[in-house]
Formats: sequence, C-alpha cells, structure tokens
Amino acid sequence: MTIKKLFVDMNAYFASVEQQLRPELRHRPVVVAPVMTDSTCCIAVSYEAKPFGINTGMQIGRARRLCSGLQVVEGRPEIYVEVHHKIVEAVESCAHVDEVHSIDEMSCGLIGAQRRPERAVELARQVKAAIRRKVGEYMRCSAGLGPNQFLAKVAAEMQKPNGLTVIAPDDLPHKLYGLDLINLPGIGSRMRDRLHRRGIRTVRQLCALSKKDMRRIWQSVLGELWWHRLRGHDLPEQPTQRRTVGHSHVLPPHLRNEAGARAVLMRLIHKAAARLRHIGYWAGQLSVHVAYPEGKGWKAHAPLGLCQDTLTMVETFCELWKRRPSGEPIRVGVVLLDLVAHRYATNPLFAAEENRLKLARAMDRLNGRFGSNTIYFGGTHKVLESAPTRIAFTVVPDFGVPV
Repeated sequence: MTIKKLFVDMNAYFASVEQQLRPELRHRPVVVAPVMTDSTCCIAVSYEAKPFGINTGMQIGRARRLCSGLQVVEGRPEIYVEVHHKIVEAVESCAHVDEVHSIDEMSCGLIGAQRRPERAVELARQVKAAIRRKVGEYMRCSAGLGPNQFLAKVAAEMQKPNGLTVIAPDDLPHKLYGLDLINLPGIGSRMRDRLHRRGIRTVRQLCALSKKDMRRIWQSVLGELWWHRLRGHDLPEQPTQRRTVGHSHVLPPHLRNEAGARAVLMRLIHKAAARLRHIGYWAGQLSVHVAYPEGKGWKAHAPLGLCQDTLTMVETFCELWKRRPSGEPIRVGVVLLDLVAHRYATNPLFAAEENRLKLARAMDRLNGRFGSNTIYFGGTHKVLESAPTRIAFTVVPDFGVPV
C-alpha cells in the first residue's frame, strides 16, 4: 500500500475568510454569527477566540461574557462560496480535486510518483502554498495524507491549524492509538456510547476487533468497511441516502410574533422545497418546530403523500399552524422527512397535482436565471431579507437555488 489520498481541511473557515478580507480582524478573537443578536450562536470561531473557551455552537451572549474583546461579525455566505471556488482552483493548480466534501473540505487522488511518501508530502506543501498565494495568507489549512480517504481525513484533523500530517501504511495501527474514539470521522456521541457499552473505550481496542466483531457492533456491513478503513485498505465509499432537508432561523426582534414567525416559516418552506427539487428527492412528511423563551417549544408534523411542490407544503403547514400555542417565538424551523429519490418516485397522477409541480419547477427556473427572489409566494414578501442563505456542513450552495 502507498499514499493514495490528500485531504485538505480549511481551518476555522468562515472566520478565516473574514480575517483575510478584513485585516483589522487579524490576530484578534473573532466569531461569525448568522444574525447580529446575542441569542443566536457561533457558526465559526477563530483560533484566537478558542483559548477563551469559545466554541462553535455557543450562544453569542455567553461568548461575549467569556471574552470582552470578542469581535462578532455577521456571516456572508455568498462571499464564503466565492472564496471556496478560489480555493478549489488553487488546489486544482497542483492536483486534481476528486471530491468536494463541504465548503471547507476536499480530497485529491494521487497517481503515479505522487504516491511515494516524499513526493506526496511535497505535493501537499505545494497545495498549501498555492492557497496562500492565490487566495490569501490568512487562509490556513491542514493537509492530511493517507492510504485511503478516511485516514487522510483523520491525518488532517491531527494537527491544526496549518498542519501537515502523514499516515503511511507502516504507521498503522499504532499512529491512531493516541486519538479518542470521537476523533474518528463517523463516530459521534451515540456511536461512541454504543462502543462503550461493548467495552470499547480506546482506538487501540477498536483496531483490535475482528471483522466479525465490528459488523456485529455496527449491526451492518458498515462495520466491515470500518475494519478495512482502519487498515488502510482503499475501498469504494458506500453511497448514502439523503434523510432530510430542512432550514431553521433565529427570528430578529421585530419578527418575534405570530405573523412574523408564520411568514418566515413560509419562506423556509419555499427554500426547502426548492432544495428538495434541486437534489432530486420527494418528501413524505413535513415537520414544523418553534422555540419559545425559557426552553419551551412546539413541534408538529403531517404527511405530504409524496410531494415536491411548494404549494402543497404551504397548505399543509397552514393546517399545522392552527394548532400552535400562543407565545413569542424566538426560533422557527421546517424539516422535510421520509425522502425518496426521484428515480423511485411516481409522478403525479392527477392534473391538479401535475400543474402544481409544473408551477414549482417554473419558479425554480426563473429564480435560477434571474435571482433567488425573482418570484415567490406573497406571504413571504415582508421577510425576504430574513432566513437568508446558510451553508450546511456538506452542501456548497448554488445561489440560483434557495438553500
């Protein structure tokens, strides 16, 4: 086995973009927020802010209390996507990008002489230098090299910020022993707890398991895939099934009322439905949730049949909205569930349903050509600037489609 993959992970990406474009923020503690209110949370934290105990997901108000000099900036998704494409171009100038995993992660397959460890390290350094030269000196990244994509990603996580780590076949498995189980991509808190219940508390113990044991713990063939990953075998990644499409939004003070919350939820449905059609899925269920002060909340869901059109989703939402409790909402969200890929779905049988779908697709075409707010439902008119584009962990937005 040789070095087959290079993984590039941009460090504190949103915050680093802001520091690159705004020199006055460099070397200062910075967090990026979706909206400028203390009740929302940090979606990115600069490395200068981390020593204060600030982390992604922390409430802005609490972060301010931990660091009196904290710089809070409002996120600019369009700028982050623009810079993302520049980074891809920079990496491509050195090695072909096989896959973009998220707005701040990508991987390259190595070929020929590039697979020799010394040549792979040289290539990784060239990639890091190209990003600094073509995108900006403050755009730091960690590079990982490994015999498969999984281990290359693990390597990229091992030294941050601005690291370069190699996991060679001869390093396995002992180079992994110093990691916590939760450091391995794909092991979240629930999987970690499952492993703990089986007496597996260290990566050393995990690596010692047999293929049969791992299949039993994962309760699927995925366990066998993990067995191969940890040994550096380069197997094809398993295709994944999309489970949900959803959006949520912290309401600004002037929209923290029933009318404002309703309008924003309709806007979120419009965005989720457009995204659903864009990725080629149909939804079987709509879920709506509202958060109120003091941790109180309301959630309701209803079947959609098998649906892709926005109007049907809005009508379903309006029926659910009648059941809401009174109160001042502070956060709202919508989730489309029970997704079915287009190739497995049956097109509408009735003319009325078909016309609704044609209308939705016509709206998509107009918004894709002339801008995402060219045509929309009247109920969202007053909140077009609310619920702006957000960037999910694994989706790089296409700004012709609301996301």
